[in-house]
Amino acid sequence: MPKKQLTGTVVSDKMLKTVVVEVEHLKEHKKYRRRYKVHERYKAHDEKGEYHVGDKVIIEETRPISKDKHWRVVQKV
Repeated sequence: MPKKQLTGTVVSDKMLKTVVVEVEHLKEHKKYRRRYKVHERYKAHDEKGEYHVGDKVIIEETRPISKDKHWRVVQKV
């Protein structure tokens, strides 16, 4: 089974080897059919500390690295 990949923006790089990536999705209301944005934040592993706030990145699902980290940064877009 292929690993899930998401594209988002780095919103925090203050931790060591970890960045917080915000991913934006469009959802549609069931009754009114209006689309709205939903934001989710993921903690992703960044071994070398090369990604900073504002970077658009691709994150990939991986084995649990810590309590909150289940994603790793693959590349900058």
